[in-house]
Amino acid sequence: MESKKSIIPFIFLVIIVVLALIFPGVPGKTNHQFDAADVAWMLTSTALVLIMTPGLAFFYGGMVKKKNVISTMLQSFICMAVVAVIWVVFGFSLVFGDSVGGVIGNPATYFMFTGVLDGPNWPGAPTIPFALFAMYQLKFAIITPALITGAFAERIRFTSYILFICLFFVFIYAPLAHATWHPDGILARMGVLDFAGGTVVHMSAGITALASALYLKQGNGNGGHEPARVTYVLLGTGLLWFGWFGFNAGSAFGATALAASALATTTAASGAAALAWIFFDAARGKKPTAMGTCIGIVVGLVAITPAAGFVTVPHSLVMGAVAAVISRLVVEWRTHSRVDDTLDVFPSHGVGGMVGMLFTGVFATKAINGAVTTDGLFFGETGLFVAHVVGLVGSVAFTLIMAFVLLKVTDLISKLRVTPEEEEVGLDISQHGEKL
Repeated sequence: MESKKSIIPFIFLVIIVVLALIFPGVPGKTNHQFDAADVAWMLTSTALVLIMTPGLAFFYGGMVKKKNVISTMLQSFICMAVVAVIWVVFGFSLVFGDSVGGVIGNPATYFMFTGVLDGPNWPGAPTIPFALFAMYQLKFAIITPALITGAFAERIRFTSYILFICLFFVFIYAPLAHATWHPDGILARMGVLDFAGGTVVHMSAGITALASALYLKQGNGNGGHEPARVTYVLLGTGLLWFGWFGFNAGSAFGATALAASALATTTAASGAAALAWIFFDAARGKKPTAMGTCIGIVVGLVAITPAAGFVTVPHSLVMGAVAAVISRLVVEWRTHSRVDDTLDVFPSHGVGGMVGMLFTGVFATKAINGAVTTDGLFFGETGLFVAHVVGLVGSVAFTLIMAFVLLKVTDLISKLRVTPEEEEVGLDISQHGEKL
């Protein structure tokens, strides 16, 4: 039975190769006009967002036990392979294809990237090639499932994990991304703003992480959760912070003043969050730690992501500081609960994303971005804030329910959790036959 299961992925790969031969994706002649500066910036931003996934690998890898470092890091790296293939075959279509009821794209629209290399410019990115827009968006799709891995670190089977991220992409990421970023998406039509992925990336990953932690239950506590390499965490944080400028400023889709504004808000929010985390710990008699500083930085980056191109720089300071304190309180609650979200993905990304989404409804203003049709609550208007509250509740409910369903389906097809013996010896050896 096991040998039959092991050949199934190979059969899928053969099918994809055959499809690539049938649909070669040869472009026709194009006469589209592009802006060279915008193209250069977006090529750079695409590379910056991709480097965030290896950064995440170091960030998570440094936090786990030494016997699970390789496995944890590989869970991030494998997303770059798995999601890239799905994206080319039908994933891009699910997100940006012709809308089906505002909840998903038609998978046939750009099947096997047909019409992408020579396609018309995307309306929201009119000065860059459509293919570049598609590749930039791919990097967001790659890092999202990788973010979840911190919740079930040290206790998930690698093959089951691959199946789960495929299901996650199709049934959670793609619908949320389409609903939010496609002009005909249901959340977009409601007026929900998400500049660079607070809802699409961080909330979807954070809520799924919570469901995963609850479903897989607590891990083997032998040896505690002493981090293997705090220096890896610092390195990963640096790479994430560096790449996040492509994540947020790149979402302006051009070398423009809006990109500069998004870069400024990103810098300010992450700095304020790091300080807020340290000061909050100091007020409670705790020493300032490298881990706390790094997590604070990431929480600030998460919180500003949906608002980066919609709010002023002073307001980004508020967002970063408040998000850090709230996330820190949730971490404290989590440590005293039975929820084994190993690396606190939900407090960092789920809670940080929700705070960012709500604050976008508070501080967004037309003065920063003309795409904002109604100013936020801070400026005396309520429409945007109400839309964000409704969107938040709907997104959380959808993600949480769907995540539990997908975890159960995956578990039925391929057992999710490693055996106690495999967990004890470590996933590096039990899943990959490697060690540091």
